[in-house]
Amino acid sequence: MRRRSLLLAVPAGLVTLAGCGDDDKSDKAKSSDSPSPSASPSASAPPPPKIVDGPLPGITGGEKFGEKPTVAKGSGDPSKDLAVETVIVGTGRTVAENDFVQAHYLGQIWSSAKVFDNSFDRKTPLVIQLAQGQIIDGWRYALAGKKVGSRVEMAVPPTWGYGTSGNAQAGIKGTDTLVFVVDIQEAFNGKSSAKGTAVAQDNIDLPKVGTNTDGKAPSIEVPKKAAPKKLVANYILEGDGDEVAESDSLLVQYKGVLWADGKEFDSSYSRGQLTSFPLAQVVKGWAQGLTGKKVGSRVLIVIPPALGYGDNPPQGSSIKKDSVLVFSVDILAKM
Repeated sequence: MRRRSLLLAVPAGLVTLAGCGDDDKSDKAKSSDSPSPSASPSASAPPPPKIVDGPLPGITGGEKFGEKPTVAKGSGDPSKDLAVETVIVGTGRTVAENDFVQAHYLGQIWSSAKVFDNSFDRKTPLVIQLAQGQIIDGWRYALAGKKVGSRVEMAVPPTWGYGTSGNAQAGIKGTDTLVFVVDIQEAFNGKSSAKGTAVAQDNIDLPKVGTNTDGKAPSIEVPKKAAPKKLVANYILEGDGDEVAESDSLLVQYKGVLWADGKEFDSSYSRGQLTSFPLAQVVKGWAQGLTGKKVGSRVLIVIPPALGYGDNPPQGSSIKKDSVLVFSVDILAKM
């Protein structure tokens, strides 16, 4: 069995090493505060839907990728199957189930054209995993196989939406078919890397981190010198995305080694799974080191014991008391 990530949320701002067990829940994205299209926690998976071309209401405004669309009211009865159309065909990589997607979207009710949610007005795209229990099944099936840069319209019957219970928060009844327009901006998986510009690593007293962007774990070479007493957080690759705020949740790749011997003690690369977490729920060294850094960057973080585990390291790990921790962190997206 694979072990869980060290970056699980626990009280007092520390992260912990969990024992063996099902780690699927530990690395999945946190659902959006918006009512849709996150799946209900109790949702059970129906059988895969038949995907048809329509009917679908017309897009009457905001027809370019990235523009907030307006969508006509549904005409007649919607299909009982999942209706999907790629309105704009992208040229990016193909999205697969269990990928994380970054997308802008608008959702409305077929019968009334009432918009119940959209990310365009918030000016913040949704980042969520196309995995069972994380997103409504209509999205899982409609977006898998589409390319980044695509605009996808779908009509989702209750079976692959919120079921017969609907979603009272969003004003969705259990009989409502939902219409979504989704602009797929980016997709991430366990082979994703930061793509920023390399920054000179000219301090010989600090670890040197590899700059490869092929999705493989970068090398971390720890110098045979005394560890710094204060937190270090330096760009290795500097991205051009938004700056990270201390209240943000992030999607990352990372690798951690010990300053004392350079040995790896944790890595998302070795699990083949990305990790997502709120900065408020990881060790202080991560929270302080990543705050202010740009999305799309790779960051070297050297964490002194006072901002890491101190004299209380995770039970069962190779981390000893008062260890200095060294991380390479790729900031892929804000959640």
